[in-house]
Amino acid sequence: MQKSNFESFDNVLDEMLGAEGTPKREANRAKAYDEYLAEMVLEKRKEAGLTQSELARRLNTTKSYISKIEHGVVNPSATMFLRIIDALGFNLVLSAE
Repeated sequence: MQKSNFESFDNVLDEMLGAEGTPKREANRAKAYDEYLAEMVLEKRKEAGLTQSELARRLNTTKSYISKIEHGVVNPSATMFLRIIDALGFNLVLSAE
């Protein structure tokens, strides 16, 4: 299993938008999740050495759709996100702190 350079999302939100419960953070939470997801897919695709077209072929979708995900224009469904992770050869690990 490969280790990600992504830190805790809460740490990222703290740095970008302030502490939990602040008006700025709450107002921008959804947008921050979208941007984080887009950045993660882009980084992992590049780590896997794939082009958008190659990833799209593995997922039976279009290069345009992959580009939209990576630019935060669309959010993949949970099922598609799991398919993307699998196609890139990564595992999703959930843990409680």
